[in-house]
Amino acid sequence: MNEHMGSSLDSFLDEEQLLAQSEAIAIKRVIAFRLEQEMAQQQLTKADLARRMGTSRSALDRLLDPDNTSVTLLTLEKAATALGRHIRIELAA
Repeated sequence: MNEHMGSSLDSFLDEEQLLAQSEAIAIKRVIAFRLEQEMAQQQLTKADLARRMGTSRSALDRLLDPDNTSVTLLTLEKAATALGRHIRIELAA
C-alpha cells in the first residue's frame, strides 16, 4: 500500500525534503512574471532595465529566469526601484 495515500502534496514534499525548494521555485516564478509584466507595461526592454539597475543583461536574464532561485534581495530591490516599485516581504504563519 502507498504510504502517501491520502496525504497532502505539501506533507509529501515536506517528508521528501522538497517543500522549501518547491516553494522557492514557485515564488521566483511569480516574481519573474511580475517583473516582466511591469517591463511590458512600461515598454522597457531588458537592456533598458539592466541599464537602469546598473547591471549586466546576463544578470537581468538570471533574475528573470523563473527556475533560477539564486537571486539576492539586493538584486530584487534594484529591479523594483528601477521599475518605480518596492519589494515587500513578510513572514507568514
